[in-house]
Amino acid sequence: MIELTEWEPLGISVDWAAIEGELGVPLPADYKELYEAFGGGVFSDSVYFLGRDEGVSFDFLTQWRVSLSVDQDSKLGSVSAAGPYAIYAPGGKGLVEWGSTEWADEYFWLIDAEQPGDYPVLARSNDGGPWHRYDMSTSEFLYRVLVDVDFQPFGISQYDLGTMFKPGSGHPFDGQSL
Repeated sequence: MIELTEWEPLGISVDWAAIEGELGVPLPADYKELYEAFGGGVFSDSVYFLGRDEGVSFDFLTQWRVSLSVDQDSKLGSVSAAGPYAIYAPGGKGLVEWGSTEWADEYFWLIDAEQPGDYPVLARSNDGGPWHRYDMSTSEFLYRVLVDVDFQPFGISQYDLGTMFKPGSGHPFDGQSL
């Protein structure tokens, strides 16, 4: 991803132990490497990569907390917005969102606390269609979204948007908003 985007790695320091302690599972190693190199932000002006940017819109942990709160709100009934899956709750099995697109496609890991280290990517397109499962790393999925014209329905290379990266608004390294 670094070569593809011609990005200079940021070397962000993150307390992964605290984050993984809250989740109750380790996060994918390649995701942590991606975040430490890029931070949260946008690939190709359309693919949003959630990182660990406390207080800004590109923070996956804040997004997860909100999604879990809504998913577990008994006033809303037992239907999950991620149906037929639930949002991951510590010790259980469910989804944690790590990315999306401007077209409302959503990218999640399916996390099972009983199978740490196994993080298939689940994605669904904006049309409310079926979930698609990909047994590949976060970085491979992201790479294929950006460059593989045959990676449908999620590939975006046919739109000729390039492969650049822009840090998210409020990112400590960019000094500008999106």
